[in-house]
Amino acid sequence: MATGCPDGLESVILVCVEQEGEIVTNTTGTVWMTAAALTALEEELRGLEQNPQEADAARLIELRDLVRRAETSAKPDDGLVEPGMVVTIRFSSDGSTETFLLGARGLVQNDQNLELDVYSAESPLGAAITGRVVGDTVSYEAPNGQRIDVDIVSASPFA
Repeated sequence: MATGCPDGLESVILVCVEQEGEIVTNTTGTVWMTAAALTALEEELRGLEQNPQEADAARLIELRDLVRRAETSAKPDDGLVEPGMVVTIRFSSDGSTETFLLGARGLVQNDQNLELDVYSAESPLGAAITGRVVGDTVSYEAPNGQRIDVDIVSASPFA
């Protein structure tokens, strides 16, 4: 998507325009990430702010926005599928299961201790299961056009 927004922000930017040569963003809501990912972003931001003449202006805007909107708290253990939850699904076609963290792929990659695959809430599977609860069966269209049915087996807060 060619929006003129800093890389990776298309899914969280409501308005992103260039104003007098500077990218201005209008973002809302929180962005869930691990505590380690937030620490890494804060360290990167401090480093860029110490050398502003060498910093990429778009990256500074992006980091300030992400740090401002970061949410690292554990989600309630209520079975609701949302970013910050470890989710297990079962594929109806063969009964196999898959467990992953639902979150922002580009942000949690900053967490070197993360041992789970990360699926974005904006991915076809992530969009289909977000807001659903344990026990629900959902259907989504894979990038190859195939229709896939999955059962939500469990959803628990990332610890």
